[in-house]
Amino acid sequence: MQFTNARETCDQLIQLIKLNYKFILTHGNGPQVGFALRRHENARKIIPPHPLGVCVAETVGSMGYMLQQTMQNSVKKKGLGIDTVTIITQVVVDKNSILFQKPTKPIGQFFSKKNIDLKVAEDGWDVVEDSGRGWRRVVPSPKPIRIVEKDTIGHLLEKGKIVIACGGGGLPVIELDDGTLDGVEAVIDKDYASSKLAQQLDLDEFIILTSVDRVSINFGKPDEVQIDSMTLAQARQYFAEGQFPPGSMGPKIEAAIEFLENGGKRVIITSPEFIVEAIKGEAGTQIIP
Repeated sequence: MQFTNARETCDQLIQLIKLNYKFILTHGNGPQVGFALRRHENARKIIPPHPLGVCVAETVGSMGYMLQQTMQNSVKKKGLGIDTVTIITQVVVDKNSILFQKPTKPIGQFFSKKNIDLKVAEDGWDVVEDSGRGWRRVVPSPKPIRIVEKDTIGHLLEKGKIVIACGGGGLPVIELDDGTLDGVEAVIDKDYASSKLAQQLDLDEFIILTSVDRVSINFGKPDEVQIDSMTLAQARQYFAEGQFPPGSMGPKIEAAIEFLENGGKRVIITSPEFIVEAIKGEAGTQIIP
């Protein structure tokens, strides 16, 4: 299924090359890292479990492999002759962040209330009800400060490579007093990390692909309205009004706001099948300064 999803997405993304775009592909790993943790937890009586940070690295590597191979195959079929490269990306976070004491990021599968109560009792999980879709485990998710491999990613992009980076939001690390890095037990939201990377590379556009064609206000209500375009000021206003819940569109809008506040020229939010039309301004939600 993951290879199928990767093929469908890469077939859409390959069209960006025909529009003379150079791009970096980022991705999440919320369900996958949750599954990895469960595998290790279920096998802990046989082999020592991996910590969360290493589970993030495992899934980022495997998903990067799937996306890289799929993109390479798509490029080859089109006769474009462009290399695809995956960078396992470390992201520095604040070691003193209060968010380490306040787990907020859902990972893994959805549970019923009955089943999640069992996991809380057995394994001491922190949990949250996720946007009406069920209950999930939550872990610490501090905000990204800087992308460690930024220069390498930027160099590859300049050379015309298709770069896969910040997978799963990147691997969270803290910077020690001597300048060395150390991994921490947390995850980073992919939208925040992608926005930070785009800012640090001074990119013009930030495209967020999701399961809906457009952003909506009053979502799920009789007066729901789909937004074709909005300014940065309007995005700030809607966000302040609570139009975008933390478990769904909230991080995407906040990441978009931060990108535009720091020099970005345009944010597009849409589903993969409409990416070309959205770039032309004919689909999706456009957010501009």
